Amino acid sequence: MPADLRIYPSDSRDEGLLPSVADVPLATAKWCARQGWPVHPLAPGRKTPAANCETCRQPGHSRAGCVCPSEGRWCHSFHAATLDQRRIDRWWGQNPQFGIGVACGPAGLVVVDIDAHATKSPGRDRILPGIPISDQVNLAGLTNGFHTIAVLAALRDMPSPADDASTLRVRTPSGGLHVWYRVGDSRSWQCSSGSSPGRALAWQVDVRANGGYIVAPGTTTAAGTYTPLGSVRRPAVLPDWLAQELERTGHLPAFDVPAPRAVPPRAQQAVIAAGGGRNHTHNILASVLAPVEACGQVAEGAGFSDILNRAAYTLGGLVAASRLSQQEAEDLLLQTAAAARPGQNHRAEQIIRSGMAAGLKRPLYPGSVR
Repeated sequence: MPADLRIYPSDSRDEGLLPSVADVPLATAKWCARQGWPVHPLAPGRKTPAANCETCRQPGHSRAGCVCPSEGRWCHSFHAATLDQRRIDRWWGQNPQFGIGVACGPAGLVVVDIDAHATKSPGRDRILPGIPISDQVNLAGLTNGFHTIAVLAALRDMPSPADDASTLRVRTPSGGLHVWYRVGDSRSWQCSSGSSPGRALAWQVDVRANGGYIVAPGTTTAAGTYTPLGSVRRPAVLPDWLAQELERTGHLPAFDVPAPRAVPPRAQQAVIAAGGGRNHTHNILASVLAPVEACGQVAEGAGFSDILNRAAYTLGGLVAASRLSQQEAEDLLLQTAAAARPGQNHRAEQIIRSGMAAGLKRPLYPGSVR
């Protein structure tokens, strides 16, 4: 075993090996590939992909018609990523100055990229997208991604990913942090930028997933080395609460959600029990519960968390207006959620509890709903 490799406590296999210095990019690339993380070259001293060959730089060239992959050459950034040890030997053996990029999607990775840039914070609606921040809250001390991800975690009564010592964490040369997680199911999480007005988890917190890559630990650029923290060298499974936040903030691909179906029979029975067949209340339940049920027609995504949360909020308002009992509302929501997302009862209960609590504060009378 090369002297410049350090053994970390994990198991007896070489998955626990990671180069400890920056002058062994070939060994780093091969180690990453052994973890099942496809790798591609980064330009020497930079965190951007290595330049393509001359043919690939011609106007009109596209990845679809490129012959580089079939001929064993890197090309088109993470699309060239490979697990082939012979190809890796050739690429980095001939170009030892290359850095290493890991294609997150094929590797089954979601990396939370926390930035620490000294910039002025944006508007309050951009700090934690989808979560309003009152004007009475003093944001003077909130200056970077470490702060925003900590606030988001605190709101969910969870520890910040920046402090998650159970997973691979990598300090970046700029003072940021990459927190690596592996996908625990079949969902295809999407990338985002924390400064984006669209899809974003939190200000100065990027997400690297499908359609993107992450710089491998041990890679050195002109700014410094991407240095792993602690002794953990493999990603833990993406925590449920963080997966829920990613879904809430649009990090799943868009699906064509089918038109809502008729309200479930259980809901019809509840309406009759609550008010002897009040048509308007029945129509509200139909319109509220049917989108939750419709989520069951797609394998994942469809904004399920948001849809269920809105349904719980609305039914909470109906309960507060004495249109049906809280137990009936909770039963309806749980039954419909369980049919749409089997095996996720605990998660559904949390969403329902939160939405109902908010809705109970605002009575909703059927005559005020259109």
